[in-house]
Amino acid sequence: MQPDVNAMLHDLRQLVEVESPSGDLEALQASAGVVAEILQKRLGGEAVLVESAAGPHIRWSGGGEPRVLILGHHDTVFPIGTLARRPFLVEDGKAYGPGTFDMLGGLVQAVHGLALLPDLSGVEVLVTSDEEVGSGASRELIEQLAQECGAVLVFEGAGEGGALKTGRKGCGTFEVSITGRASHAGLEPEAGVNALVEAAHQVLAIAALGRPELGTTVVPSMASAGTASNVVPAEAKIIVDVRVASADETARIEAAFAGLRAVGAGAKVAVAGGFSRPPMPEDVSEHLFGVARQFDANLEGISVGGGSDGNLTAALGVPTLDGLGAVGGGAHADHEYLVVSAMAERARLTAHLARYLTAPATSPAT
Repeated sequence: MQPDVNAMLHDLRQLVEVESPSGDLEALQASAGVVAEILQKRLGGEAVLVESAAGPHIRWSGGGEPRVLILGHHDTVFPIGTLARRPFLVEDGKAYGPGTFDMLGGLVQAVHGLALLPDLSGVEVLVTSDEEVGSGASRELIEQLAQECGAVLVFEGAGEGGALKTGRKGCGTFEVSITGRASHAGLEPEAGVNALVEAAHQVLAIAALGRPELGTTVVPSMASAGTASNVVPAEAKIIVDVRVASADETARIEAAFAGLRAVGAGAKVAVAGGFSRPPMPEDVSEHLFGVARQFDANLEGISVGGGSDGNLTAALGVPTLDGLGAVGGGAHADHEYLVVSAMAERARLTAHLARYLTAPATSPAT
């Protein structure tokens, strides 16, 4: 049985055109309603909205003993109004529009893949509202359902060429605040404590923490300081993006940031933030990736630097396979797109994996 690609594109258009930026509770309420409507139309049953401080999540259950969690999100990074200048468009075999690749196309493929199965007992679906901003309001629910189900399929966009994502780095954001003392830059600069100069020392020390050979990147990505050109700056701030491939590196980086000390006399350094998503080791995906390759022996698996909710479930030891969503590219960019010709095949892959995981004698550890 083949999925109806025209019906898939119809549902994708509906999702794209509702617009759903993270943090916009009114927009997310509307988006959740559309997601629920599509779930009920294609799969039957009832989709339940789970209210949270970050907007509504959507749950759907096929009943029976939970065996597999279909995991996605309906929030996007694009502000309201993006659609007006970049409307949904299908052209030359590609579908364009805000959120098509990350990850509305994946949601559509998942739903239409599940619709191919005669029995959805054991299938649980969770579509969250805050993945793009760290999953703070959904993490507990994600972890609970993942442990109940024992296997997780994540419908983030595929890797290059349609590759599945079998590993992800842990992700962290650290904020380093520096306090100095203001003074007149011309009359008595020596009376001040220059927070900007201290920030320069700290940036160099922080950047040196990277270990590319171990997969660790430490990138000072934003900085601010000063109030006027003739004032010794009393405050400065550095934002740092960190990605790690192992728990050992997570611990090393956390200790290094905790150990930052001021270089200049009179300056003070304070550190906030930390890791929001632990690493997703490739061994957690190994079995499910093998099942996927039973469907298509040409599928490739890759480990990537970006994080997803798959990091959270993998950290619990729950078998997790990611990158099952749209084939395409341009996540978070104006040229974001998905490849239309791949939609049906990815939906069929969904059906293959869900059928395997809900079979009575099947367990991910088999």
